[in-house]
Amino acid sequence: MNCIRKATTSDASRLAEILVFTKRMNYRSIFHNDKVSFGELQVLPLAQEYMADSGKLENIWVYDDEFVKGMLHIEGDWIEELYVDSFFHNQGIGAALMDFAIEKCHAKYLWVLEKNDGAIRFYRSHGFAMTDERKLEEGTPEYIVKMKLTT
Repeated sequence: MNCIRKATTSDASRLAEILVFTKRMNYRSIFHNDKVSFGELQVLPLAQEYMADSGKLENIWVYDDEFVKGMLHIEGDWIEELYVDSFFHNQGIGAALMDFAIEKCHAKYLWVLEKNDGAIRFYRSHGFAMTDERKLEEGTPEYIVKMKLTT
């Protein structure tokens, strides 16, 4: 059974929940900015944004196995976002979304936080390699690095 489908406005709440909590879990230790993590980053406003403008969901795919467990945002041949609810890590959901991104969406590139070792390992295991391109993540002192599909 293919569990990956286009996101719809009925997924808005779940998408917002996954994005907010996964970003808090993965990025708080890198950015050390609770004002953003717990002030600016909120589930309800993000869900409302998705519901108010379904165009924001145009390039988002979800892994739906009874309910949404992960999401993938693709723009052209770029992976913009790939997140799996932390309760469902290590169940092959991220791998399924990554395979979908590469095989069906023809993804070839992504940017990742230089200090996000877990994500870098994951992307490497799916055929991505670091490039020499890096830049500051807007509004932060942290760098993001470009990775390119090599296979």
